[in-house]
Amino acid sequence: MAKRRTKKYRVIRSAIILMVSSVLVATGGGALWVATLKMPDLNTFDTRVVAQSTKIYDRTGTILLYDINTDAKRTVVPLSDISPYIQKATVAIEDSNFYTNIGIEPTAILRAFVADIFSGGFSQGASTITQQVVKNSLLTQDKTITRKIKELILSIKLTRMMSKDQILQTYLNESPYGGTIYGVEEASQSFFGKPAKDDTLAEAAYLAAIPQAPTYYSPYGLHLDDLKARQRLVLQRMKELNMISADEYNSALAENVKFLSKNSSGIRAPHFVMMVRDYLAQKYGEDAVNNGGLRVITTLNMDMQQKMEQTVAKFAPTLAQNYNASNTAMVAIDPKTGDVLALMGSRDYFDPSIDGNYNVALGLRQPGSTFKPFVYATAFKKGYTPDTALFDVRTEFSTKCTPDGKPINPTDDPKKVCYSPDEYDNNFEGPMTMRFALAQSRNIPAVKTLYLAGIPDSIQTAKDLGITTLTDPNRYGLTLVLGGGEVRLIDMVSAYGVFADDGVRNPWRTVLEVDDANGNVLEKATTTPSQVLDQNIAREISDILSDNKVRMTSLKPIANSIGRQVALKTGTTNDYRDVWTIGYTPNLVVGAWAGNSDNTPMSHNIAGLIITPLWGAYMDQVARDFPPENFQPPEPQPANLKPTLRGIWQGGISYWKDKISGKVATEYTPNETKEEVVFNSVHSILKWVDPNNPTGPIPEHPEQDPQFANWEYGVRDWFKTYQAANPDFKEASSFDIPTATDDVHTPEKAPKISVVSPANGTTVDPQKLLSVQLKDDGAYPPQKTDVYVNGKFVLSDSIDPLNFSFVPADVGNLSDTGNTLSVILYDSVFNKDQAVINFSIKK
Repeated sequence: MAKRRTKKYRVIRSAIILMVSSVLVATGGGALWVATLKMPDLNTFDTRVVAQSTKIYDRTGTILLYDINTDAKRTVVPLSDISPYIQKATVAIEDSNFYTNIGIEPTAILRAFVADIFSGGFSQGASTITQQVVKNSLLTQDKTITRKIKELILSIKLTRMMSKDQILQTYLNESPYGGTIYGVEEASQSFFGKPAKDDTLAEAAYLAAIPQAPTYYSPYGLHLDDLKARQRLVLQRMKELNMISADEYNSALAENVKFLSKNSSGIRAPHFVMMVRDYLAQKYGEDAVNNGGLRVITTLNMDMQQKMEQTVAKFAPTLAQNYNASNTAMVAIDPKTGDVLALMGSRDYFDPSIDGNYNVALGLRQPGSTFKPFVYATAFKKGYTPDTALFDVRTEFSTKCTPDGKPINPTDDPKKVCYSPDEYDNNFEGPMTMRFALAQSRNIPAVKTLYLAGIPDSIQTAKDLGITTLTDPNRYGLTLVLGGGEVRLIDMVSAYGVFADDGVRNPWRTVLEVDDANGNVLEKATTTPSQVLDQNIAREISDILSDNKVRMTSLKPIANSIGRQVALKTGTTNDYRDVWTIGYTPNLVVGAWAGNSDNTPMSHNIAGLIITPLWGAYMDQVARDFPPENFQPPEPQPANLKPTLRGIWQGGISYWKDKISGKVATEYTPNETKEEVVFNSVHSILKWVDPNNPTGPIPEHPEQDPQFANWEYGVRDWFKTYQAANPDFKEASSFDIPTATDDVHTPEKAPKISVVSPANGTTVDPQKLLSVQLKDDGAYPPQKTDVYVNGKFVLSDSIDPLNFSFVPADVGNLSDTGNTLSVILYDSVFNKDQAVINFSIKK
């Protein structure tokens, strides 16, 4: 037993010796490797490396829109001139153990190291304030283990060389705050107009919040809510670390901090540039944007941008003075590529009275009637047609209310549960087609169309076309078609581009190319077109919106002034907070918005047409720079559709009769003698179609549709007035279609013609008069003959249909190898027959 124990101890001792030896060897090797690392000289600590400037250009690459690092602004101040609030806030959010650590946090490093092992890289920072100073001043931004080890060693050394206050002072004077602003002194002057020593606690928390991601958290950027949330986080950390009292914390939360307007120096198309800058920061990182020397070619057309700015400057004062619309935004997009050619997020980026630096083109606003085309397009997808008949009559749409607009539950407030929208002109015009309703922007037919098309399907259509903000179909009701959802101007303009480009979507974009400081191409844009809407449906929408015959009278002069075919739609929200005009040609889409940034209403009794003159003035200038191009016409509708889908409102059942025999038409009845007989029976469309299958059978129980009673009430109430004014209009008592069929137009009674002269295969002299004689054995006298040579129309003879003549050479399309003479003879009741012979010509 003793021998076994001795042997066991020897094994354990050997293992321990081996492990210790391995650790010593590894430690020695690591130390030797670290010793061989080339370390930056800390004596060069105060030497600043000049960052390379990122430049943003227009689409030509020759016009500089913005130089991100031009004249970088820094004002170095001693720590005593920096508010203690700023110092505490920075330590709280960046490095709470700053005053006690050795320049690094071993536990944080270990956590980051473990995370890096599992992620397969070296992306975890775990950086103290001292490490950030070293990293930003002495080392590259490469994420390698070698650089990280250098950072750790230098941070420890720097902590021995400098006091904590010196390190913090360096950090606060070096931190980036976006663009050309470096250091808290410059940031405080730029943001608040005062020195850093005078900043309040709330302002200090903002300054501490920004350096983590200066572009993302920029007070002039797109993420103000996230900036506010991070400021609150800073204050919360200060409170948790007992740096501030509860009263100070609550007071800072309640303080309304005002940022100064952004300096306009050296920037063109500022809203557009800030969009590009934000895109670059999110894709390539803050350091690449601020110091990477990127060269960025954008989609901006500077000529179009300048014309947009000039046009807005011209019209904006009138909009503000006459309509209380203090702000204006516009977007122009090429629908064939998605390129944003010009953009203004407000009438003046640098006007703080209208929150000018806020980009309305990216903000959420209600679109009013400009949303209607998406709903009608959805209806057309389901089988409805532009000619579908609807009634513009007073209609109660809420199923919680009676057809005459009273709550079913008497305790309900009718203003909250009932929904019966008005028309913008306070008139109800009765029956009309979907074409007319969309072109004239009638509200009642639009709400009915949304019900027929379906809310989820309409939202999906909008999403397919590029509307990104209607994420929850359950939030919306029938008010959606009148602009009840919130959308972005840039998305609306892009979505209308799908109509312009025959149903093809090219997502909007702002960047064409990004090169690094060495000229290497980091990114080069390519188009990604996708067919998101049936081509014919897109053409139907464009055909309606460009139809001057049905266009609103007030829009015709503006549309006509463009000098080419243009589709146009306006929109106004019910509360007068937004007015829109979006119009397009096949190669350009322009959208304009007016309202107030604080969402206060404009003057009442306005319409989207108040901004249409601005839109028209701009479109008139820029459209001429694009080649003239017309919309392609849609395909004709099938002839065998239900009467309601063909614009017939008088009734939903009909048959075709022959006008000569007075009997039911057959396949042999010519179109010339066909006449539709409609059984007069005036009802809403729900009587005649299943909303989900409009081309299918007539519903057996239409009254089961939850909207049927309400729609029917409005239609029948309108019909009372109509019938009083048209007493001869009688409704049918039955829908029995006669059984007797057309016996005038039958194969037996049709003409039976033959060519008597010339004979088939005859050779004729093309320069001499050729006489043709026909024979007809039909039941009715011949009425007219149409003559064709080689498919080309030659003449029509109704004087003597059986005898005519012509000179073959006059036809002009004779062949040396063989020709055909075709004759079509019509009798007195429009029956017809055809005869063909071949002939050749003398050479």
